[in-house]
Amino acid sequence: MPFFKTKDPTVPPGQTLTDGFPVLHVGDVPRFDPATWRLRLYGLVETPFELTFDELRALPSTEWRGDIHCVTRWTKQKTQWRGVLFRSLVERAKPKSSVTHVVQHADNDYTTNLPLEAMLGDDCLVAYEFDGQALEPIHGGPVRMLVPKLYFWKSAKWIKGIEFLDHDQKGFWEVRGYNNDADPWKEERYSDLPSWFG
Repeated sequence: MPFFKTKDPTVPPGQTLTDGFPVLHVGDVPRFDPATWRLRLYGLVETPFELTFDELRALPSTEWRGDIHCVTRWTKQKTQWRGVLFRSLVERAKPKSSVTHVVQHADNDYTTNLPLEAMLGDDCLVAYEFDGQALEPIHGGPVRMLVPKLYFWKSAKWIKGIEFLDHDQKGFWEVRGYNNDADPWKEERYSDLPSWFG
């Protein structure tokens, strides 16, 4: 998988371009059963709900094109995704006024956290297609979150729940020393390590 060093100002600092799509995740690739898969939106919302895969696919979809960045220092340019705008699901769930943060819950007990405000842009999708094809399981299929303005661990693979909270709650990598904000343009890769790291 070729990687290319660059001084391109459109690429965040410390990143290397790749024309592949490296595979990194926590745990094994889960099996997908369309009969039982559900995406739940819950927590501090007026109308919690869940969607089957077919129901998600039946919602109005949006295409997003752009670059993605991994904390392990690769950037893939000109990617193409399709899915449902996260903002439209938020509108349906109707978060209470006290909500400040969202936690993405995924298979393998993976979680990651973000301020709600960070997920309301036109680039934030609940994605099920990549480059015009169904999203492959190794890349998070059938459904993953897409938050491309941040390092890619903030875009949970195999998402199955979205929880709305009135406080921040660090996720899997955040409690292990990854930066809570994950802005690639600021190289927010790691934060101070927790005390149990020794």
